[in-house]
Amino acid sequence: MGGPGSSPCASCKLLRRRCAKDCIFAPYFPPDDPHKFAIVHKVFGASNVSKMLQELPVHQRADAVNSLVFEANARVRDPVYGCVGAISYLQNQVSQLQMQLAVAQAEILCIQMQQEPNLHMMQMQMQMQDPLKQESLWT
Repeated sequence: MGGPGSSPCASCKLLRRRCAKDCIFAPYFPPDDPHKFAIVHKVFGASNVSKMLQELPVHQRADAVNSLVFEANARVRDPVYGCVGAISYLQNQVSQLQMQLAVAQAEILCIQMQQEPNLHMMQMQMQMQDPLKQESLWT
């Protein structure tokens, strides 16, 4: 925050302006982390970020800044898709892992069936003899 003896916030330092004591950026862009504001400014622009923060209640501003920083970093890595690209990639990874899990579960079931053929045959024979007692066999 501005004032005698204190360092201007990262945004005022980057924009080369005097940091007022009521600077909207100061609480969220400290002078010791200039890259945080630089990337947000590069992607969204200081004016737009200022407008966004002014429209939000004070208690939501820190979360909004964190979201802007995250999205700005994602936009630098992937200018077209940003966060959506990362989300899509992770969703595809989850789908692939779910398929691998289903295959592994099927393989486990096959191995269990091969190891216990007599038990399954007995259960099937008993079901055929008395279908009313089917429930008690599985419990």
